[in-house]
Amino acid sequence: MAECIRFVCSDCGRSIDSWSDGNPYYIDEHGQKKYAYHPNHDLRAKCIGNDSPHLCIDCGHEVLIDSRVSGPRCPDCESKKIIGTFRLEGVACPTCETGRFQRDPKYFAIS
Repeated sequence: MAECIRFVCSDCGRSIDSWSDGNPYYIDEHGQKKYAYHPNHDLRAKCIGNDSPHLCIDCGHEVLIDSRVSGPRCPDCESKKIIGTFRLEGVACPTCETGRFQRDPKYFAIS
């Protein structure tokens, strides 16, 4: 089971939803990356990696970072200052640079 939480900037209101399980993937017979989400347990058993949502602190883009890549960088600006979106509590907002992300206590979803 996966859970989704929402973080909201205390100043500008930017919000980011984050799922606990990211985007698990396997490689199909054609060498293509395929995602497998809950509750498809047969496909999830094939998974070899996870494209996990991150936020770049330098450019503010939300990006997917492959768990199989060492030394991950933002694909947009090449910064190493990236953080998993499930860990944004208290992180400075790169959009307004004055607020901090806070978990929205009224938002929660599961799949």
